[in-house]
Amino acid sequence: MAKTTPATLALKKAGVAFDLHAYDYDPDAPRVGLQAAEALGADPARVLKTLMAEVDGKPVCAVLASDQEVAMKRLAAVFGGKSAAMMKPADAERITGFKVGGVSPFGQKKRCPTVVDEAALAHARVFVNAGQRGLQAELAPADLVAALGAIVAAIT
Repeated sequence: MAKTTPATLALKKAGVAFDLHAYDYDPDAPRVGLQAAEALGADPARVLKTLMAEVDGKPVCAVLASDQEVAMKRLAAVFGGKSAAMMKPADAERITGFKVGGVSPFGQKKRCPTVVDEAALAHARVFVNAGQRGLQAELAPADLVAALGAIVAAIT
Protein backbone atom coordinates (compact mmCIF):
# COMPACT_ATOMS: atom_id res chain seq x y z
CA MET A 1 0.00 0.00 0.00
CA ALA A 2 1.31 3.42 -0.96
CA LYS A 3 1.70 5.76 1.99
CA THR A 4 1.95 8.85 -0.21
CA THR A 5 -1.32 10.12 -1.63
CA PRO A 6 -2.57 13.56 -2.69
CA ALA A 7 -4.10 13.75 0.80
CA THR A 8 -0.86 13.01 2.68
CA LEU A 9 1.01 15.45 0.44
CA ALA A 10 -1.60 18.15 1.21
CA LEU A 11 -1.28 17.46 4.94
CA LYS A 12 2.52 17.75 4.78
CA LYS A 13 2.31 20.93 2.71
CA ALA A 14 -0.07 22.43 5.29
CA GLY A 15 2.40 21.56 8.06
CA VAL A 16 -0.09 19.31 9.86
CA ALA A 17 1.28 16.69 12.26
CA PHE A 18 -0.38 13.34 11.57
CA ASP A 19 0.15 9.60 11.96
CA LEU A 20 -0.83 7.09 9.29
CA HIS A 21 -2.71 3.89 10.11
CA ALA A 22 -3.27 1.13 7.56
CA TYR A 23 -6.03 -1.44 7.95
CA ASP A 24 -7.71 -4.15 5.89
CA TYR A 25 -10.42 -2.38 3.90
CA ASP A 26 -13.59 -4.42 3.36
CA PRO A 27 -15.38 -3.24 0.20
CA ASP A 28 -18.44 -5.31 1.17
CA ALA A 29 -18.89 -3.70 4.60
CA PRO A 30 -22.36 -2.18 4.96
CA ARG A 31 -20.84 0.96 6.51
CA VAL A 32 -17.23 1.59 5.51
CA GLY A 33 -16.54 4.11 8.31
CA LEU A 34 -17.69 1.72 11.00
CA GLN A 35 -15.62 -1.06 9.46
CA ALA A 36 -12.58 1.25 9.56
CA ALA A 37 -13.22 2.06 13.24
CA GLU A 38 -13.50 -1.62 14.09
CA ALA A 39 -10.36 -2.52 12.13
CA LEU A 40 -8.42 0.28 13.86
CA GLY A 41 -9.83 -0.57 17.30
CA ALA A 42 -11.01 3.04 17.62
CA ASP A 43 -14.19 4.66 18.89
CA PRO A 44 -16.45 5.29 15.83
CA ALA A 45 -16.98 8.85 17.10
CA ARG A 46 -13.24 9.48 16.46
CA VAL A 47 -13.17 7.89 12.97
CA LEU A 48 -14.58 10.54 10.68
CA LYS A 49 -16.13 9.85 7.32
CA THR A 50 -15.88 12.22 4.36
CA LEU A 51 -19.12 12.66 2.46
CA MET A 52 -19.50 14.52 -0.80
CA ALA A 53 -22.84 16.24 -1.25
CA GLU A 54 -24.47 18.98 -3.27
CA VAL A 55 -26.15 22.05 -1.83
CA ASP A 56 -28.38 23.72 -4.40
CA GLY A 57 -26.42 21.78 -7.04
CA LYS A 58 -22.96 22.92 -5.87
CA PRO A 59 -20.42 20.42 -4.45
CA VAL A 60 -19.63 20.47 -0.73
CA CYS A 61 -17.71 18.21 1.62
CA ALA A 62 -19.01 17.08 5.02
CA VAL A 63 -16.80 15.43 7.65
CA LEU A 64 -18.54 13.69 10.52
CA ALA A 65 -18.29 10.70 12.86
CA SER A 66 -18.61 7.34 11.15
CA ASP A 67 -21.48 6.33 13.43
CA GLN A 68 -23.59 9.40 12.58
CA GLU A 69 -25.80 10.45 9.67
CA VAL A 70 -25.68 13.91 8.11
CA ALA A 71 -28.87 15.97 8.45
CA MET A 72 -29.44 17.32 4.94
CA LYS A 73 -31.44 20.37 6.08
CA ARG A 74 -28.64 21.34 8.47
CA LEU A 75 -26.04 20.78 5.77
CA ALA A 76 -27.92 23.02 3.34
CA ALA A 77 -28.32 25.71 6.01
CA VAL A 78 -24.58 25.74 6.79
CA PHE A 79 -23.87 26.72 3.20
CA GLY A 80 -26.84 29.09 2.89
CA GLY A 81 -28.73 26.74 0.60
CA LYS A 82 -32.27 25.46 0.38
CA SER A 83 -31.63 21.79 -0.29
CA ALA A 84 -28.86 19.21 0.00
CA ALA A 85 -28.43 15.73 -1.44
CA MET A 86 -25.67 13.15 -1.47
CA MET A 87 -23.47 13.31 -4.55
CA LYS A 88 -23.52 10.36 -6.94
CA PRO A 89 -20.44 8.16 -6.35
CA ALA A 90 -19.14 8.69 -9.91
CA ASP A 91 -19.39 12.47 -9.49
CA ALA A 92 -17.66 12.30 -6.09
CA GLU A 93 -14.78 10.31 -7.62
CA ARG A 94 -14.47 12.71 -10.57
CA ILE A 95 -14.45 15.84 -8.38
CA THR A 96 -12.18 14.53 -5.62
CA GLY A 97 -9.86 12.27 -7.60
CA PHE A 98 -10.35 9.57 -4.96
CA LYS A 99 -12.23 6.26 -5.11
CA VAL A 100 -15.34 6.03 -2.94
CA GLY A 101 -14.20 4.43 0.32
CA GLY A 102 -10.95 6.36 0.03
CA VAL A 103 -12.23 9.95 -0.22
CA SER A 104 -10.24 12.35 1.93
CA PRO A 105 -11.12 15.94 2.73
CA PHE A 106 -7.46 16.72 1.92
CA GLY A 107 -5.88 16.79 -1.53
CA GLN A 108 -9.08 16.75 -3.56
CA LYS A 109 -8.73 17.62 -7.27
CA LYS A 110 -11.39 20.32 -6.95
CA ARG A 111 -11.43 21.89 -3.49
CA CYS A 112 -14.97 22.21 -2.15
CA PRO A 113 -16.36 24.18 0.77
CA THR A 114 -16.07 21.89 3.80
CA VAL A 115 -17.93 21.54 7.08
CA VAL A 116 -16.70 19.50 10.05
CA ASP A 117 -19.33 18.35 12.53
CA GLU A 118 -18.79 20.14 15.84
CA ALA A 119 -18.79 16.84 17.77
CA ALA A 120 -15.37 16.02 16.25
CA LEU A 121 -13.81 18.81 18.31
CA ALA A 122 -14.62 16.94 21.54
CA HIS A 123 -11.74 14.52 20.87
CA ALA A 124 -8.00 15.07 21.27
CA ARG A 125 -7.29 13.13 18.05
CA VAL A 126 -9.48 11.97 15.18
CA PHE A 127 -9.01 9.85 12.08
CA VAL A 128 -9.80 10.92 8.51
CA ASN A 129 -9.27 9.04 5.30
CA ALA A 130 -5.77 9.59 3.97
CA GLY A 131 -6.77 9.32 0.31
CA GLN A 132 -6.76 5.58 -0.14
CA ARG A 133 -8.99 2.70 0.88
CA GLY A 134 -7.51 1.19 4.03
CA LEU A 135 -5.43 4.22 5.04
CA GLN A 136 -6.35 6.71 7.77
CA ALA A 137 -4.57 9.82 9.02
CA GLU A 138 -4.79 10.53 12.75
CA LEU A 139 -4.58 14.21 13.69
CA ALA A 140 -5.88 16.88 16.04
CA PRO A 141 -9.37 18.04 15.04
CA ALA A 142 -8.31 21.70 15.33
CA ASP A 143 -5.61 21.00 12.71
CA LEU A 144 -8.21 19.32 10.50
CA VAL A 145 -10.43 22.41 10.62
CA ALA A 146 -7.60 24.91 10.20
CA ALA A 147 -5.89 23.13 7.30
CA LEU A 148 -9.18 22.80 5.41
CA GLY A 149 -10.44 26.27 6.26
CA ALA A 150 -13.57 24.37 7.27
CA ILE A 151 -16.75 25.58 8.87
CA VAL A 152 -17.57 23.92 12.20
CA ALA A 153 -21.30 23.27 12.72
CA ALA A 154 -23.79 20.73 14.02
CA ILE A 155 -24.70 18.72 10.91
CA THR A 156 -25.92 15.43 12.43
